[in-house]
Amino acid sequence: MSVPPLRRLLPVLLGLAATAAQADVRLASVFGDNMVLQRDRPIRIWGWAAPGRTLNVTLAGRQAVAKAGSDGRWTAQLPAMKAGGPHQLRVLGDGETTRRDILIGDVWLLGGQSNMEWPLSATDTGAQETAAPQNAHLRHLRVPLRASLRPESDIAPADWVVAEAGRVGEFSAVGYHFARQIQTSLGVPIGLVNTSWGGSHLETWMRREAALADVDLAPFVKDLPADNAVFAQSLRQRMEERVSAWQSGLPWQGVNVSGWSVASDGVDADWPTLQVPGMWESQGLADLDGVVWMRRKVELDAAQAVGVATLHLANVDDCDEVWVNGRQMKGQCDFTLPRAYALPAGLLRAGVNWIAVRVTDTGGGGGIVGDAADVRLDTPAGTVSLAGAWRARVEKVMMPSGLTANDAPTLAHNGLIAPLGGLSFRGVLWYQGESNTSRAAAYADGFRRLISDWRAQLRQPDLPFFFVQLASFLPLKNNRPGQGGWAELRDAQAQALTLAHTGMVVAIDVGDANDIHPRNKRTLGQRLAGVALHDMGLRAEPASGPLLVSSEVRGDEIRLRFKNTGGGLRTALAGDALRGFVVAGADRQFVPATARIDGDAVVLSSPLVSRPLAARYAWMDNPSESNLVGGDGLPAAPARSDAWPLESVGKRYPQ
Repeated sequence: MSVPPLRRLLPVLLGLAATAAQADVRLASVFGDNMVLQRDRPIRIWGWAAPGRTLNVTLAGRQAVAKAGSDGRWTAQLPAMKAGGPHQLRVLGDGETTRRDILIGDVWLLGGQSNMEWPLSATDTGAQETAAPQNAHLRHLRVPLRASLRPESDIAPADWVVAEAGRVGEFSAVGYHFARQIQTSLGVPIGLVNTSWGGSHLETWMRREAALADVDLAPFVKDLPADNAVFAQSLRQRMEERVSAWQSGLPWQGVNVSGWSVASDGVDADWPTLQVPGMWESQGLADLDGVVWMRRKVELDAAQAVGVATLHLANVDDCDEVWVNGRQMKGQCDFTLPRAYALPAGLLRAGVNWIAVRVTDTGGGGGIVGDAADVRLDTPAGTVSLAGAWRARVEKVMMPSGLTANDAPTLAHNGLIAPLGGLSFRGVLWYQGESNTSRAAAYADGFRRLISDWRAQLRQPDLPFFFVQLASFLPLKNNRPGQGGWAELRDAQAQALTLAHTGMVVAIDVGDANDIHPRNKRTLGQRLAGVALHDMGLRAEPASGPLLVSSEVRGDEIRLRFKNTGGGLRTALAGDALRGFVVAGADRQFVPATARIDGDAVVLSSPLVSRPLAARYAWMDNPSESNLVGGDGLPAAPARSDAWPLESVGKRYPQ
């Protein structure tokens, strides 16, 4: 039997009507099922509707009325509420939209780069954490990454995720461990809004107005265009021009590279060179992500060529494919792993040998990096250094279709922070700075400016802002006592403690010399929780670890006094000698010092410095061997007694 035309169309018409009604009322994307809203503060709800439309907003029995402006945006404010739920959030106009399972609790904004972004599943305790019973009152919103030249009104669509098996592994590991510890103490729902972006610079997280107030950043911001697509295209064109100029006369698009791995003198005669080890960004290929071939001719005598050998290429950032005399070796794709390739007997030969390395950089720095001594060929007759000039040629440039965080200051802020400006937060957790170590001294003012400006944007002048100081990193053998960009960045971070309601977690004891991403995120999350609980008045003792407060020279000794000692200074392991202290005299040359604990002070001396003027503690890139802690086991923060100019003074964005 045939269905009358009207009856066939009725379901379609009803569906279209429902869709139109839903479209008439839209909530901002941050408002989703399973979200957490901040307790004890007025709750702002916003979205879009037809201009002039009146809307009714209800949540947990509270109601507010809003009217859409000429641009369609509306905002409603509900009264502050106590922790609880679940509730439904309903917005009614000509249509209706509903969000379910809404909790009221504490909401924390997570910011920074990859160490804050690092997922729980990839940590040293990830397997046991993800298998453990979870608290359904812990939720996580991963704000999608988006860079923009203008402040966006909304985040890209994303889901709030409940902590449960199969999903909790996606959570920020630092945020997760912080939240679990806080929940143990407070017993309220916790929401984590994760905006972190791996590799991002501090400057990209600044609002335009804050960047314009910085005389060093203002020139890079004031003339930025308004159109994202146009700017992205200009960046691509600039990169193409840079590559073409660097390898002048050598095309890099649509080139057959099949012969670039062979053992032949004629392949690279007209190629430019790169110094190895070293990042290519500092050698004329700034900001290049892509594929670069690197070749080296090695001459061996008969004794060196006979038998097995090992090719060492330090570290490759990020991936490598290696050929020796035309034979391909097994490559790797992890910039933290030292490269060492076994070469079988018979592969090398007396006379000329050829090494070809195809390096793929997926982001950040690129090239063969590390220590010059680790770029070598170990032969039966001794070691042949491979450090120095290598022939190089770009094969491929990889650029995203749109903008990325570090293309200019303000871009990450505009895409991820600006759209959240209507929310209230319990505080901010921040872990960033690794990408700013080359201009560490400038970080101090920039970081304080960012904290103050975020508080102003969020209309919470006393918003707690807690951060992780940089962990130990880089080879111990490369340490320069009393020097280092990482040491200076840690000092710049610590200067933010002059602002009220800030707190710093020391991380020098959980770093990894070979990995910029320490896997122990539980310790950092729990330390952040301790700082937060102290700020809330729920922990009597500060959770900062010992902090230097004064110094005094007495003859050939210098005395450093500390606060927040947690019941008394000690070494991390009982009976160990104190390590990590250096002193300097008028020549400002720091040397290791003998140290002893005297109450809340450490007394230093050195036979090489008869009249000490300055002392520093844990002041090097990798201070993991520094071992002063408080009675509570928390490590002392790196510190210096002097105000001498730092090496990075004068280095400004984008250096």
